[in-house]
Amino acid sequence: MICLRASGIALVLAVASVSMSPALADSLAAVSGTAMAVTGDIELDDFSIVFENGEALEFDELVADNFNVEGSQVGASVYSVTTPADPELNNGNLLCGQGDVTYVAAWGDASDADLTVVAVFDTQDVPSSDADMCASYTYEYK
Repeated sequence: MICLRASGIALVLAVASVSMSPALADSLAAVSGTAMAVTGDIELDDFSIVFENGEALEFDELVADNFNVEGSQVGASVYSVTTPADPELNNGNLLCGQGDVTYVAAWGDASDADLTVVAVFDTQDVPSSDADMCASYTYEYK
């Protein structure tokens, strides 16, 4: 009986440790000229975006799961930023360059399934299209 209880406890602890492990961020390599010059490679997940120089923006919540890109609706993740900022990144470049980033959107590039586009916004309202972005950056999975 003791062996069964010990095994049962070990199984519960193993399952609990797996289910409580944080999700790993996606490692993305900069491929567009702006991404290479400004952000460098990034780590992106549902909680934050971390730039090559270590600066980061934390996300408050997922506010939309679709987005209008060049007139077409696409599946996307649109996040509000917990503490809006315009971090200084590679070579002294700013992420947005015109104000604090309030929202970050990410979606797959329609022309190349291996690419991800990340756009940043300094708008007060939740963005619904790429028309309001202050910058966009393109990456591929490492």
